Amino acid sequence: MSRSKREIPHYYLADEMPMEKALGWLAVHNAERSITERVLPAVLQLKAVAIAAQRFGEFNGFWRDDAFEAASGAHVGVAISLRGGGLVAPAIHDVADKSLDELVANLTDLVARARAGSLRSSEMSDPSITITNLGDKGVDAVFGIIYPPQVALVGFGKPAQRVCAVDGGIRIATTVQATLAADHRSSDGHRGALFLAAINELLQTPEVLEK
Repeated sequence: MSRSKREIPHYYLADEMPMEKALGWLAVHNAERSITERVLPAVLQLKAVAIAAQRFGEFNGFWRDDAFEAASGAHVGVAISLRGGGLVAPAIHDVADKSLDELVANLTDLVARARAGSLRSSEMSDPSITITNLGDKGVDAVFGIIYPPQVALVGFGKPAQRVCAVDGGIRIATTVQATLAADHRSSDGHRGALFLAAINELLQTPEVLEK
């Protein structure tokens, strides 16, 4: 982390993303499923980030030898807190190509093995972008530190009811604060804003993420 803050010129962006369509779709999708098979909002966010990262490749890769190196696939690192303290961020490989059910199984397995100390070396060495989700800790937003040699990290806070302007009126809506920490050597704020907008767009069409 010290190396990251010392060497990487971070910039930060934030966007408030509506979650009502995603949560409504999940309620129907999970209605006939057992608790262990249910798709959580974090899984939708995981796949949305992976697809957006493929579209905006400058956020999906590595800064090595003073140059950006694009990743071959969207291998998303997931920040996992360990029971004894500390944090790891192993990768789920090829996230954009997997179904939501596959990602539920992958994520459940990854968390269990991370906390049991049985991760594979490839899962630790090749994440091409990382997600940190602190919604379960009750925080509104998280501004993360990039894991070198990666060039971007996406954070999600808790989904919460907030006062929003919708279609010219004011109402209560469920939203989530999404943030981007990115390396200014490989991208800029304009592209970062488009990247966050793509994540938002994907979360508004959760049925697209199911495939």
